[in-house]
Amino acid sequence: MPLKNKKQILSWCLFDFANSSYSAVISAVIFPVYYANHIVGNETGLGDLWWGRAISLSMAAVVLTSPFLGGIADFSGIRKRLLFIYTLLCVSAVASFSLIQRGMVIEGFILAVLANIGMEGGLVFYNSFLPEIAERGYQGRVSAWGFATGYAGSILSLLIALPLIKNSCFNLTWLMVSVFFALFSLPAFLFLPKDRQGGSGIIHSASKGIRYTWSTFKNIWVKKEARKFLISYLFFEDGVNTVIVFSSIFAATTLGFKPQELIMLYLLVQIAALTGAFAMARPIDFQGPKKVVSLSLLVWVVISVLTYFVQTKSEFWIIACLAGFGLGTVQAAARAFFTRFIPQGRESEYFGVYSMVGKSSAIFGPLIFGYISLSFGSQRPAILSISLFFLIGLVCLQFVKGGEPNIDTKK
Repeated sequence: MPLKNKKQILSWCLFDFANSSYSAVISAVIFPVYYANHIVGNETGLGDLWWGRAISLSMAAVVLTSPFLGGIADFSGIRKRLLFIYTLLCVSAVASFSLIQRGMVIEGFILAVLANIGMEGGLVFYNSFLPEIAERGYQGRVSAWGFATGYAGSILSLLIALPLIKNSCFNLTWLMVSVFFALFSLPAFLFLPKDRQGGSGIIHSASKGIRYTWSTFKNIWVKKEARKFLISYLFFEDGVNTVIVFSSIFAATTLGFKPQELIMLYLLVQIAALTGAFAMARPIDFQGPKKVVSLSLLVWVVISVLTYFVQTKSEFWIIACLAGFGLGTVQAAARAFFTRFIPQGRESEYFGVYSMVGKSSAIFGPLIFGYISLSFGSQRPAILSISLFFLIGLVCLQFVKGGEPNIDTKK
């Protein structure tokens, strides 16, 4: 079966390429360390706590709004416009990071919350395009291609950031991320399926969206396998989100990584993740997403435990490479797995619930990490706690029926 909508698929993947500049530089590598250590101060774990609060509050906002906005997108036909608004919010907030100075804890906190809402909230609409642009037999591969392209975007943005960070040009780094995100997201707004004409008004759509969101919750809740999958996803995605949010802070604070070393470390992680995403693209369809997710979670449990015992930078380099290989795999396979439960025409609503569940976990994980770090005066117990999220998610997933290989690919 030939692949259709190639231009739309390419532009969809390029959006992942664009927003990965935010994921790499702002969420994962440079800004968390800059905010926790430079803006707040992290000698006793206070920076961990404030960064955890910023992530948790922004995720709570996404949790409360994404399913309703998903319904609005379906009934008013303004999905692409909403994606643009959220993208603009993120790009503008990141550009404003250049105004933050040492000690501006609250100002940095507010901008970080707004930027993360823009990024994570927009993913609701971005993800909902997947079933529309890719046939079922290709959804696993297209999902993996999106993540893989995203890792390439992370690599490029970090390479651009490296000379800026070496010269302590942090403000220029935030502006670079804004331009990168805005520039490479343009094809998505040009070529992804257009908003529908003749949709309902915003207020009427909001009302319908709320009612249909509640209906979606009830519909998923009575679907035993979808419900069990989302419970599993709630736990293991918590682990994934917390690792992404705090890995660079752990490396800098506990192991003494310098900003340049963090960039080189994350570049290696992204190369490993890019390799893993491409290597596991076909197995998601041919072996089934359940097997792929289960194996990835097992690897993550081992990684979390090993990180607790790590003492040297060289040991952490090895663990980080292993983690990178499994990062894109678990995310792409989970997204492909969830598409099996979505009725045609209700993609935005269902992905609103999917996002809500995933982001709900991110409310608690970063807070738990921050409070454990502050309570013990050490990040190691906080790291060890993450393994429990992966383990619980892995056990819960084994009770989910489904996730077999795509039948279409065997024809």
